[in-house]
Amino acid sequence: MDEVKVEIKVMIVEDHEIFRTGLRRALEMETDLKIVAEAGDGEEAVMLADEFALDVILMDINLPRINGLQATRLIKAKHPEIGVIVLTAYHDDEQLLHALRAGAAAYYPKEVSPLTLISTVREVSAGGYVIGDVVMDWPQVARWLLHQFKELGAVGETPQQIEPFQPLTDREMEILRCVARGLSNKEIAKFLDISQQTVKNHMTAILRKLAVNDRTQAAVTAIQKGWIRPQDT
Repeated sequence: MDEVKVEIKVMIVEDHEIFRTGLRRALEMETDLKIVAEAGDGEEAVMLADEFALDVILMDINLPRINGLQATRLIKAKHPEIGVIVLTAYHDDEQLLHALRAGAAAYYPKEVSPLTLISTVREVSAGGYVIGDVVMDWPQVARWLLHQFKELGAVGETPQQIEPFQPLTDREMEILRCVARGLSNKEIAKFLDISQQTVKNHMTAILRKLAVNDRTQAAVTAIQKGWIRPQDT
């Protein structure tokens, strides 16, 4: 008797149409994977997660409206059964930690091979976590995270006490987007209808939270972490 394949329902969340099309074509080659939804920004992804019965989401970090880590956190809060694979153009260990804390089950740079990604979709659909090339269950991931927190000097702190994936307020993010577009404090104040002193106060808080020395470093950090899209600068 032939084995019946379980159909894995997938949503692709990516704002670049060419890359989204490439992902779709790679996954459509597999008979057990079905693309049931696509989204071009984080808010749409959250909405579609409520509408479709999904097994796995391929989630870009660098998205319009709300970023992929925020969308992941919102989706996992309501749909813990959905496995999220985060894809990023800016790979670093710190962002990997943030992705896992947001609820992701796997994390890859966008140059990941189709074969690896397809294999990971299946592992995540079955409830697994994939870190690097290692498939883990949740207790193993928890131990790995604890080790990473210690390596980062966060001994004595719980994960909830460590700085969240986007430590800035909505207003600070508005100001940082303006900075990334090259606006001066005066121009930002006029654009947001607030005083220049308020802008300065927010900039001081932004530099402190991001542990950088100037506006340019703050903007670059936000772009690298996917909080601001390069094309919006």
